Amino acid sequence: MTIASLLAGIAHAASPLLVRRGGAKRRGGRSRVMFRHARPPRSSGTPPHEEGTARLALVGALAILLLTTPSSFTQTQDYGVKTHKLKNGMQILVQEDHSIPNVALYVFYKIGSRNERPGITGLSHFFEHMMFNGAKKYGPKQFDEVMEAAGGSNNAYTSNDVTAYQDWFPRSALETIFDLEADRIQNLNFDEKMIESERGVVASERRTSVDNSNTGILDEQLGAAAFTAHPYQWPVVGWMVDIEHWTMEDLKNYFAIGYSPANATMVVVGDVTLDEIVKLAQKYIEPIPSRGLPPKVTTREPEQLGERRVTVRKFAQLPIVMMGYHIPESADPDYYPLQVLQTILFEGQSSRMYQRLVDKDQLAISINGDFSFAFDPTLFSITVRPKAGVMPETTEKAVYEELDRVKTSPVSDRELEKAKNILLADFYRRMKTINGKASGLGNYEVFFGDYRKLFTAADSYNKVTKDDLQRVAKKYFVEKNRTVATLIPEAEEAK
Repeated sequence: MTIASLLAGIAHAASPLLVRRGGAKRRGGRSRVMFRHARPPRSSGTPPHEEGTARLALVGALAILLLTTPSSFTQTQDYGVKTHKLKNGMQILVQEDHSIPNVALYVFYKIGSRNERPGITGLSHFFEHMMFNGAKKYGPKQFDEVMEAAGGSNNAYTSNDVTAYQDWFPRSALETIFDLEADRIQNLNFDEKMIESERGVVASERRTSVDNSNTGILDEQLGAAAFTAHPYQWPVVGWMVDIEHWTMEDLKNYFAIGYSPANATMVVVGDVTLDEIVKLAQKYIEPIPSRGLPPKVTTREPEQLGERRVTVRKFAQLPIVMMGYHIPESADPDYYPLQVLQTILFEGQSSRMYQRLVDKDQLAISINGDFSFAFDPTLFSITVRPKAGVMPETTEKAVYEELDRVKTSPVSDRELEKAKNILLADFYRRMKTINGKASGLGNYEVFFGDYRKLFTAADSYNKVTKDDLQRVAKKYFVEKNRTVATLIPEAEEAK
């Protein structure tokens, strides 16, 4: 039996018990990601069913087999990735997968809210919208119409660090997709009426996702308090006062640097060959001149010297508590120990935090904790929704006790093995699809600096020890390194 066939059977058997770790972008705790189309939110308070012994054993068997034969799997996958750099600087990654006649194409632009400044916050997210509103050859709404007519679909997202565009389509539409992408990169429409219309759409999105959302506004305040110097301090959607005052000059200047081909990485996975992708890229993308790169973000957040607190008072049924701990960027070696620790503490009904706060002590309706891919040091965020009648500080105390327990006593062998099994099964199941491969290759190339590190990720998870977990817990989950935001419910004002 091959690894691939065993993987398929085990992944199918294990699929009900693992949570997909986020939406199109991935990491969800404090991802601060804005999607063009609605996506199902990350599960919060609806964790997976309790793991059955048989299924956990199957996942464990998968992990053991893959970890004892890493070289064969790594080589098989790595051999399928080929690269090419266009003369205008765009980097292209191609992986052939002829299992179905479909293609997944991602374009990652290294432009996100961290590249903005006060006065133009929200522009990265705004252009995510504008890229679907017409260019020279394909007018308003035609990008979607032409793609759908060819049997394809698309989506996009904006984060603190990147704006990514996702196309899924049959291979017969390959040239059409390149034509569509080239048109909007080179000839985006800056029609004033369309800009004002989309400005209104983005302002409405902010009102819905932040101003009128208790979790949205609390998360925004948490970021603003936790970061005093670094641009992670403002929201991806932008401040309303900035949305209302962007100028045409602001828009054109920002687009010129953010959407330069030299600032983009294209990933193509599916029923394609490198030669045909390069030929199409040379025909449609390479003639687009490079416009340089965004100014380098050199600001580093200073070390936090004491706990910070922020309180939001607004109408709500129940309080919410959010805690943010500063952690390093994705490329830091501590990324993997933090992922394993996150899994032990927060993944599923058998996780430590769920067992303590939701099941055993019944202090909270839900609890989750996570962190996002990030170019710069970011936050590990924890969100707790206390039950009716439970004071926020009571849930806080329980969270801190569980974090302290990791620092003082090593996790059990079973907990460590189970966390690795969950992460590995999730990782390999993603790598079975062309979409998962395209997303994974792009994220590792962009955030870790080399797509090849994707193929050593399993080894990196496996190398995490109990001592590593204690070390990162002691280093990052300390009082002076945290910011706490609490939403206190107030009665609704009479209208």
